[in-house]
Amino acid sequence: MTSSGTAAHGTEDGAGGGPNTPVRLTHRQIVTVLWGLMLGMFLGALDQMVVASALRTIADDLQGLTAQAWVTTAYLVAATIATPLYGKLSDIYGRRPVYLSAIVIFTVGSLLCGFADSIHQLAGFRAVQGLGGGGLMSLAMTIIADITSPRERGRYQGYITAVFAGASVAGPLVGGVFAERSTLLGLDGWRWIFLINVPLAALAIAVVLRVLHVPHRPVRHRLDYGGAAALAVGIVPLLVVAEQGRGWGWGSPRTLALCAVGVAGLAVFVLVERRMGDAALLPLRLFGIKAFRLGSLLHFIVGTVMFGSMAMLPLYLQLAQGMSPIGAGLATLPMVVANVVVTLAVGRLIARTGKFKVHLVAGIAAFAVAMLVFATLRVETPLWWVSVGMLFMGAGMGAAMQTITILAQSDVPQGDMGAATASVNFFRSNGGTVGTAAFLSIFFSLAGPRISAGLADAGEDPAFRRLAGEPANAGPLEEVVRADGGVNLEDSAFLHGLDAPVALPFVEGYVSAAQPVFLTGAAVALIAVVIAAWRVPDTRLSAD
Repeated sequence: MTSSGTAAHGTEDGAGGGPNTPVRLTHRQIVTVLWGLMLGMFLGALDQMVVASALRTIADDLQGLTAQAWVTTAYLVAATIATPLYGKLSDIYGRRPVYLSAIVIFTVGSLLCGFADSIHQLAGFRAVQGLGGGGLMSLAMTIIADITSPRERGRYQGYITAVFAGASVAGPLVGGVFAERSTLLGLDGWRWIFLINVPLAALAIAVVLRVLHVPHRPVRHRLDYGGAAALAVGIVPLLVVAEQGRGWGWGSPRTLALCAVGVAGLAVFVLVERRMGDAALLPLRLFGIKAFRLGSLLHFIVGTVMFGSMAMLPLYLQLAQGMSPIGAGLATLPMVVANVVVTLAVGRLIARTGKFKVHLVAGIAAFAVAMLVFATLRVETPLWWVSVGMLFMGAGMGAAMQTITILAQSDVPQGDMGAATASVNFFRSNGGTVGTAAFLSIFFSLAGPRISAGLADAGEDPAFRRLAGEPANAGPLEEVVRADGGVNLEDSAFLHGLDAPVALPFVEGYVSAAQPVFLTGAAVALIAVVIAAWRVPDTRLSAD
């Protein structure tokens, strides 16, 4: 390896060994590179945390509570499709210029989101954000793989976790401050959640230009635009069905037609990838590597549970516990602390012993336990019990996510590291997209009928009818409860103005609808536990 100055601050000129030889830097040089990666990742992580904590307020303001899943899934869909392309582009042109491009695209999307006029327009602009966000995480993980051995990677995962921990603490605070202000400088307060990304992106670009210099040996790849198009045709219709199927009817012609288009798109995608060979968006030969195959599958399954449950928790805390966006965000601190502590501990243990399977299985099992805890939540559940579930959730994230990535990368040739890392991130994002859409779709499918049933039962009580007929309660109820007994779930802000006994059927309906969702998450997590325990080999990672 070249001298310190060249390695950490030189040009990306192809210095270093052969194409399958990872770049070797000192600890100080690696930390210097990490500063550039961390700021770019913080930009994307902070945005997701801020949006998650304030999404209910945003959806209420734009009259689209039941469509709020689009705001999350649009981002994830775009990121899912873009992620493999970033891997290929960075193999060809180098990590730094492609990473900078991802930040710029993300910033443009943020500006557009700040001026959205409807929930669906916001979802469209979030897709632009996702096109940039798809590169922020996957490229960072690729660069870490470039400059560290498999055994060392866990050690530096702590830095990445610190980014998400900081974003998890700052995000709810920032989101809450903006979401709870009606206006700021002439704009709705929540719009600054997106506009604040502009100065942060400028800072990230300046730091990346300053410190992110690692040697690059170009790899000859053709860009698989046909594969990207086929993938979009395959994924988008299926996700639309996951989001809209409850309203259209799961057996309706529209649903069946979109399912057919999606399946056909995925079939074409496989054919295109086979024809493209090594230049494929997702090189099929990588799936001949058992570790990569298992890592991709586990990323998808665990991503489904993790992202789906993280979309549900803010709803429970704000609807059932009556928390503000700030309070709901701060209530997740046990998850953040557990994530950081476990990530650091597991990273050091892996660096010392080279063994990772035990941490992988234990981490996924912690996800399953967290889902079972969340499935027991009621309206009157004390916050400490919610925190128990969050501790298991954070521990699962800390132990499982880094070890799944290490598993997927462990046997991949260095020349394919960009495409391979992007591919496993693709499966995690895809799982997250499916999980978010499916969890929220199940939730709102169940919530409406259960709230209607609760109102009907409560209506048999004369005291409830008398209280509901008072002007302060009757007005909001007339806007929400339809003549046929159904309820309009597009806006939950009216709950704050109702007397507690009148609001109770709504809150109980929401909470009871969440329980089957979390049980579904537990079942999915248990499937991943079985796969990890029975199929992942108990190997020792190389220190080279």
